Amino acid sequence: MINTDRIVPVMATDLLTLYGNIFKIAGETISALQATSVGVFELTTAASGDQLAAEPVESLDFADGVSAATVYFIPALNYQGFTIAGAATTPEGDVVADGSTLYKAELADSAVTISKVGF
Repeated sequence: MINTDRIVPVMATDLLTLYGNIFKIAGETISALQATSVGVFELTTAASGDQLAAEPVESLDFADGVSAATVYFIPALNYQGFTIAGAATTPEGDVVADGSTLYKAELADSAVTISKVGF
């Protein structure tokens, strides 16, 4: 903490925007992945750079033709998981659907690996 007597609370922005700004400041190429409906995402084309889900994720589908991708996400309280080309998949890694923890999902070799970001 720079100055504990002059703390600036994070109130003027949401957590996902804050994470996106942190990625940009760190020099990461990242773009917002928009939901197709509330909490439902579909990555339809391989994107250059990483993606940050623009709202908590209930489900995310890596569409047919997407063979590799990285998506950062916060799981919604009703998190259901990931699919590949519409087919259910069991990712490697654990997710706690708490609506606040940041995770990274990596698609490679027709498998999804999920890891918690941070502490």
